[in-house]
Amino acid sequence: MPNGAQTLIRTLVKGGVEVCFANPGTSEMHFVAALDDVPEMRAVLCLFEGVATGAADGYGRMTGLPACTLLHLGPGLANGLANLHNARRAHSPVVNIVGDHALPHKPLDAPLESDIDALAGTVSGWVRRTTDGADLHLDATQAIIAASSGSDGAVATLILPADVSWSEPGPSHTAIAWLRSDEPGPVSEQAVTAAAKALRSGEPAAILLGGGATREAGLLAAARIAAATGAKLLCETFPARLERGAGLPEVERLAYLADFATAQLEGVKHLILAGARSPVSFFAYPGKPGDLVPEGCEARELAGAAEDVTASLQRLADEVAADVKAADVTPAARPRPARPTGPLTAESASQAIGALLPPGAVVVDEANTSGLWLPGVTAGAPRHDWLTLTGGAIGQGLPLATGAAVACPGRPVVCLEADGSAMYTLSALWTQAREELDVTTVVFNNGSYAILNLELEQVGAAAAGERARRLLDLSGPALDFVALATGMGVPATRATTAEEFTSQFERALAEPGPHLIDCVVPPVF
Repeated sequence: MPNGAQTLIRTLVKGGVEVCFANPGTSEMHFVAALDDVPEMRAVLCLFEGVATGAADGYGRMTGLPACTLLHLGPGLANGLANLHNARRAHSPVVNIVGDHALPHKPLDAPLESDIDALAGTVSGWVRRTTDGADLHLDATQAIIAASSGSDGAVATLILPADVSWSEPGPSHTAIAWLRSDEPGPVSEQAVTAAAKALRSGEPAAILLGGGATREAGLLAAARIAAATGAKLLCETFPARLERGAGLPEVERLAYLADFATAQLEGVKHLILAGARSPVSFFAYPGKPGDLVPEGCEARELAGAAEDVTASLQRLADEVAADVKAADVTPAARPRPARPTGPLTAESASQAIGALLPPGAVVVDEANTSGLWLPGVTAGAPRHDWLTLTGGAIGQGLPLATGAAVACPGRPVVCLEADGSAMYTLSALWTQAREELDVTTVVFNNGSYAILNLELEQVGAAAAGERARRLLDLSGPALDFVALATGMGVPATRATTAEEFTSQFERALAEPGPHLIDCVVPPVF
């Protein structure tokens, strides 16, 4: 008779969960031991829980299937919360397995005792604690179903007491078969009709894309609508996964800064939300509205997270753009930038990336201020995917790239990372080396939390003095990313000119396995 841990892993595998990003502790040791009995489950060791949760997010974004995490009690879950927050905002399918004290041990209030349910509830759409081994198969199956709900997943957290893990589960209280629904979500004909009426009104309109609408089929349908009606086409500031490059319509992202986003939406009278939330500014700023919908503009939802946004866009396109075909909105090939020469800046490094980005790349973008030029210079690159910082909790890039590389072993992964953000989850490099993942990381090393220098001005704080600036400065001592990367088994180089960076980036792409380039650039702000 298998124990609870073996039953759990077999249930996960049966439900399509085949990768576990793990940072286990004592309460999870029976799960660890059971991995030898279920070889179909790939276990990936992460040295920090935030790497495990971010990697599960990256895996889910690229496969549409959940990976699981293995986390140790409340503190382990808490260490992974930031990237679970990002995963929740990305609607990524993730199943967390969080070990807990054995049930008789919990009343003793041992040092690691905590309210795991409360912590999990902040980032999870589904939380359950299994207290009877006979329920384990059912609970695990329902966790997978919850994480795989519709086209937009959710974070599901299953709390597993140690004694449930080590005991024989006994007969299941409820016999259920694993069911995965491949049926698309509904299309609201009422929402399609209302959107069509707004687009035909002759008043300025815009379409804001999010969720599944940022893939090829959704982009082509939205481009048809824009071509036929004159509507402005935008996508969310931080899309979970945006398909880009040759042969796809280019979509402008809503600006991060509220003033710029306001300018993009100025004069719009009808805002069609296709898989996106109604836009708001990231933060409150003195004297500025947080709601970015222009005054006098009506925002209406075409499809939400639980609906099939792609089918809704296609239905709307057939309604208002029947004479516009996909071929009519497929752009001509755009020239790629030339290889840059001279000083190394965020702009020249971006040009090199645009010139050399390989076909089929998965680009993970946490370049922050150094990434301002990246969308423009990569628009003519071969077809690729672009993953962004959906929830704004920094430290996502390296873990997300790790999970994407596990999900897509035949595709090159390029991680564009800010120096300050990199330090949150730098140990992801060790996992990349251990798993021999094909990830090329570019660290834009400007020695500063540059985005915070900008925000210091945006919020209207008093003129910053030396002590305030010191809190945003990373140059004393300077971070040596070459030493940090090589110390974790990742080959690394440092570039200080555009020629050096271009040569190093090209070489890193050509060689298998992980690489890091310490790209030394001046701050943009």
